[in-house]
Amino acid sequence: MQSNIVGIRFSKVGKVYHFDASSLPEITIGDSVIVDTVRGRQIGEITQRIENPPPPAEGTWKLIERKATPADLLLRQTWMQKQTEAMINCRARASELQLAGVKVVSAEYSFDGTRLALLFSTETEDKVDLKSLRKDMQKLYPQSQVEMRQIGPRDVAKLLGGMGACGLETRCCSKFLTEFSPISIKMAKEQGISLTPTEITGMCGRLRCCLIYEYDQYVAARKELPKRGKRVITPDGEGKVIDTFPLRNVVQVELDPKVVERPERTDRAERPERFERPERPVVREYPREVLEPWDELEALRRKSEAPCDKHEGGECDCGKAEKKPAPK
Repeated sequence: MQSNIVGIRFSKVGKVYHFDASSLPEITIGDSVIVDTVRGRQIGEITQRIENPPPPAEGTWKLIERKATPADLLLRQTWMQKQTEAMINCRARASELQLAGVKVVSAEYSFDGTRLALLFSTETEDKVDLKSLRKDMQKLYPQSQVEMRQIGPRDVAKLLGGMGACGLETRCCSKFLTEFSPISIKMAKEQGISLTPTEITGMCGRLRCCLIYEYDQYVAARKELPKRGKRVITPDGEGKVIDTFPLRNVVQVELDPKVVERPERTDRAERPERFERPERPVVREYPREVLEPWDELEALRRKSEAPCDKHEGGECDCGKAEKKPAPK
């Protein structure tokens, strides 16, 4: 039987996981199904059909158990209403145990209530002993298997939601980001963004996720432009590149200190006057199409002035003559 791989999401803005739906060919996108995961049995929503899925990490795709019934959906809603209560009780118990630096962020029940995951974060990278807290919560909720799960600052911001550091009403991570991509300071430098911490740091205290949005476009655009410090030939003469604007496809060039022509006056028809370049450097912007690389032109010039190396047998037709050594 041909495999039928589908993508399933377990939260509104969550990662999509792949499952095998071969046993349920009648299900469609938008249906709720029950699957067995590493965190117990969960209800997820089918969001897409995978035409060419990547190979599974564990050798085979997990099968979808069955389609969720209205009773299953009602049961999940019942347990979801108890999550806030579990989170509050866990926070209170952590305060009684004086677990400094531990912040209980959220609580998650499996759809049937057999598992309770308490999500927490810490202010330091040091490992915190939460055996007493987990043991006390297990006594308080004996019907569920209690698990303490640590999450990072980005996940905390995603769960809490709220306004973004840029002023966006809803943070990107809470609105549409299903996965967190690795972000580096190099991405900010490549785009010419200020490296001031307040400019590149999100509400989570980490580098903003949006730094990766246009990074590939900037890298591709910069490949087509001369680098800073390179010498180029402009319509106004030679100069050195001092800045580039990738999205505008424009280069800022500092022209060499040489004689510059004044613009012609309209009140009289005469040749433009000439004056010495002022002390202040002349900086102009040029589109990439009008620039020529100085080093390539210089290489061609040197090649044209070099003696021909094909005339030894008398077959030279380029007009060059071999440089003869000076007589002794």
